[in-house]
Amino acid sequence: MTRCSTACAMALLAMTGVAVASELAPGNGHSVHLGLFDGAVYYTVEKDGYRVVATLASGTEAQPIRFVSTLGPGERLMISVPQAIGQPSADFEIIREGEILHVQEPSGNLIDSVATSAVLKE
Repeated sequence: MTRCSTACAMALLAMTGVAVASELAPGNGHSVHLGLFDGAVYYTVEKDGYRVVATLASGTEAQPIRFVSTLGPGERLMISVPQAIGQPSADFEIIREGEILHVQEPSGNLIDSVATSAVLKE
């Protein structure tokens, strides 16, 4: 089970490629690099908001961890990995502004502006 989950996360990571995409459609993956952890993040449009899923692992044999959150307009999700004593944490943040999802890497640089024309159904 662990190998299957890790393999799926790594396959999703591989499909995203190394180039930074300027836009990401719902369901497409984006690679994540957070300290010793690598993985992928994607979102789907649901009735109650954008369902964001981030899966991270510290290697192909490691047990992956998954973060799931549904974001409404103006909401954000932060994943933080502590570093060595005295070093700042590595923070990965996903921010929803209207119909746009911004993804920020630990460096604080905006790496993706994720837009969708999908309409939320009531």
